[in-house]
Amino acid sequence: MSHKSNFQILHDSALNKSLAFSHEERQNLGLRGLLPFATSTQELQIKRVLLNLQRKNSDIERYIFLSQLQDRNERLYYQLIIEHIQEIMPLIYTPTVGQACREFSQIFRQAKGFYIHPTDKGHIESMLDNWDEDDIRTIVITDGQRILGLGDLGSNGMGIPIGKLALYTSCAGIEPRHCLPVMFDVGTNNEDLLNDPLYLGYPHHRLDGEAYFELMDEFIQAVQHKFPKALIQFEDFLAPKAFALLKKYQDTVLCFNDDIQGTGSVALAGLYAAKRISGVNFADLKILFLGAGSASTGMANIIVSALQAEGLSLEEARQRLWFFNKEGLINPQNCALQDFNLPFAHDIPNMSIEEAIATHQPHAIIGATGAPGSFTKSIVEAMSEVNEHPIIFALSNPTSKAECTAEQAYTWSHGRAIFASGSPFEPVEYHEENDGRSTKNVRVFHPRQGNNAYVFPGIGLGALACQARTIPDELFFTAARALAYQIDEQDLEQGSIYPPLDEIRGMSLAIATAVAEKAYELGIAQLERPANLKEYIQSIMYDPSY
Repeated sequence: MSHKSNFQILHDSALNKSLAFSHEERQNLGLRGLLPFATSTQELQIKRVLLNLQRKNSDIERYIFLSQLQDRNERLYYQLIIEHIQEIMPLIYTPTVGQACREFSQIFRQAKGFYIHPTDKGHIESMLDNWDEDDIRTIVITDGQRILGLGDLGSNGMGIPIGKLALYTSCAGIEPRHCLPVMFDVGTNNEDLLNDPLYLGYPHHRLDGEAYFELMDEFIQAVQHKFPKALIQFEDFLAPKAFALLKKYQDTVLCFNDDIQGTGSVALAGLYAAKRISGVNFADLKILFLGAGSASTGMANIIVSALQAEGLSLEEARQRLWFFNKEGLINPQNCALQDFNLPFAHDIPNMSIEEAIATHQPHAIIGATGAPGSFTKSIVEAMSEVNEHPIIFALSNPTSKAECTAEQAYTWSHGRAIFASGSPFEPVEYHEENDGRSTKNVRVFHPRQGNNAYVFPGIGLGALACQARTIPDELFFTAARALAYQIDEQDLEQGSIYPPLDEIRGMSLAIATAVAEKAYELGIAQLERPANLKEYIQSIMYDPSY
């Protein structure tokens, strides 16, 4: 090995261990003189990283620091996430990734991922040859048009695929070299970005119509040829495009849309858990949605499937779900409907949200609006009037976009709400008067976020482990049930309807096993079934420790 090659070991993030190279390794690899004398364990390195994180003055600075750690020592980065996921996940994904995307062009340090522009039409397959790994298994792609609840961020949305793939690796053990973040950068209609001299994206208004779908199809077909085992995850597309792409490819390509199907699976798991607190039979469940876009209708579709499994007809199941958007209660008279939300437009008069709660008497209200404060005090109080334990899911993220805070949900419901959110909230100490006397009971709630990270890594791992041809809706239904089984009585007693994040690799393994089992049952798995499916999946999970 030449001196240059030896030196390059320290600059290859997949190989570099820095001070964790022993003196013997330094001798054998030609690294003597290139490192300080001291050696370190990975455990000690993690302590050093945590100490440096504490010295940062803001979460965006911590995000930048962690991104640079990923660039120089990949295994240390992922081991850190695995061991400290409660602390690190909010820094590498929601809520901090929202700010990172807004400021992506300003905080740019080093290119990561693959970029496609309209000028690349006709060249995408040859461009994929430029990527230095020919065994890609997981692709996350966005066009940046609907980033979280922040809107059109154009090329700045690349922070989302980067963050999602970090979760695929840390939560489900997908090897980093098999991951490819993709920005489908076809412009932006955000004038502030177009006028920003630091903006890194394609500096034109968005490509749309047939030209948009032709360019996307070129990419999809190039992936089928270049990376035939790859799973494609669509992320943060505007609802009409999200549903159009899913409809076009879901039956022929190994792909899914996380905002539609992943969100639906997580929400369904939460509802399964919530019924153990509320006592309401799932077959009797009624839900009111605020927001009628891809996330809400994705949740609705999988909930309808679950209600049908309980014995309801398709029409009966859909009648249980009512939707509000910015125009009001969606019905054929007062809303401009699209194919994806048309099935949920009921022939009912328009009314206020509070009136709809009194009329429909929903057991749950689910927000995916991107509009902070949408769950007002009067709405939560109305839900509490018709339910002993109202289910309040404020799922918009980042945290600044939540429909209400955890504290508001518990306070306005007098401590009776079953709450979940799209981004994390701190535990809430709720003081309740004891039977009208002056003494008070104190209860501490530990709300957990209904984060898609609970399901999409496990679904992806399961699909890849059995080499599924496609990912039909049945696999998301299966994942929801598998996640719900992970929630124990202790979780429920403290107001948590999702398991602790520090158990997420085990949860991903359980979900992956259930998903792969279902794929074999459906006849869509291409790999011969191993004798012990769970052990096989566990054996292929990436371990970053050294």
